[in-house]
Amino acid sequence: MSNAKDKHEATIVKRGGGKHAHDEHGGAWKVAFADFCLALMALFLVLWLIAAREQQQLKKIVRDVTDSGMLEGGYKPQIASEPSGSLIERFQLPVAGNGGSTGPGGASQPRVAYESPEELAALSKALGEMSREAGLAANLDTVVTPYGLRIMLHDTDKQGMFMRGSALPTGRFVKLLRKMGPLFAQMENQLLIVGHTDASRFAGPDKGGYSNWALSTDRALSARAELLGGGMRSESVLQVVGMADRGPLDAGEPLAGVNRRIELLILTSRQSRLVAGMFGKPGPTTPLGKEASIEMPDAAALDKLRGQLPK
Repeated sequence: MSNAKDKHEATIVKRGGGKHAHDEHGGAWKVAFADFCLALMALFLVLWLIAAREQQQLKKIVRDVTDSGMLEGGYKPQIASEPSGSLIERFQLPVAGNGGSTGPGGASQPRVAYESPEELAALSKALGEMSREAGLAANLDTVVTPYGLRIMLHDTDKQGMFMRGSALPTGRFVKLLRKMGPLFAQMENQLLIVGHTDASRFAGPDKGGYSNWALSTDRALSARAELLGGGMRSESVLQVVGMADRGPLDAGEPLAGVNRRIELLILTSRQSRLVAGMFGKPGPTTPLGKEASIEMPDAAALDKLRGQLPK
């Protein structure tokens, strides 16, 4: 009887998936989770590399600005706190006096007017010495012209005036402009500051976005700020202009470094009056027709011109 009972129990079969079935359905999510972790790790690695690169660029900018002395004893840029204020960085600039430049002991000194070619050549020599002391001798060219002294501060293959694609000047360029400031503060002449770029284009359409026109103007304004920081009077600047890539020095190589430059045009007194007159109130006019007129020239200049004509 017991043997029959044992046979009956031996024939009982238990149905079910068992451990093997659970492994088949449970292994897929583990593989998916491992893939997700791998992708997440790759994402973190890419973000870390991007952050490290940006940090290196920031360190370079800070190093250049520190070398320039802008962070030593100077004034930090301030942003307007008013809701409707401008977001342009505001620098505290020196206050210009009413008389001449101030010498030792607070005494007022008469300013120098550079009018003749010999006087302009002497000014050019002084600026050349400053550029050599700043390590930028190869970056400066000067030309004496009938309307004044043309100073060209341009890039070279080894040394640039600004960080590429920005209006942030390099440390050496800042030092040079700051040294020029006191020299220009002692002169009676006015000057034009003109920014130039090469033919490289910013990404995106050139309609309403940041372009070489804005970059060249911003660089000219940046050069003006550094000259003022060096002590130049604000009245010395007659005009600040951005010309983008429309006036290359090397037209055959539109991307050449020499095309990226800041020009300072020290004007003679006569040329300064002519430039100011171009944008001032028109003088006496003579009608040419129903809707046109011509401005009469200066009487003294006209008499002088007539005296030069052959009899």
